[in-house]
Amino acid sequence: MFGKKRQPPIKSLVAEGTLIEGNLHFTEGMRIDGAVQGDVRANPDAPSILVISETATVVGEVHADHVIINGAVQGPVCARVMLELQPTARIDGDVYYAALEMHQGALIVGQLSPLMPQEEKPALKLAANNL
Repeated sequence: MFGKKRQPPIKSLVAEGTLIEGNLHFTEGMRIDGAVQGDVRANPDAPSILVISETATVVGEVHADHVIINGAVQGPVCARVMLELQPTARIDGDVYYAALEMHQGALIVGQLSPLMPQEEKPALKLAANNL
């Protein structure tokens, strides 16, 4: 309603006290309360949301449409639509985002880079070619 897209449901959970060693791929929504040592990637062909809670740690790359971080990530983060960094968020890595909401207290050790929509650039005409 009012121009906001409905978020996909969270169907997967990595519970607190759980450690996953290896890459994690998911569809739609996922919440991480435990630890992941490996990349966390959403299916790029469907809308996705990833919540990394205050008790969670991820050591690896993070890729999803909408990413909400309360915990710690060591590695690059790519939010194709929206990145929300809550006050307890800690990222040690570069961050790529389409839109960013960062609360006071969130910490990023890395570069922030906006994802620009892919636009067609007009062909350049050089004055020297008109001689």
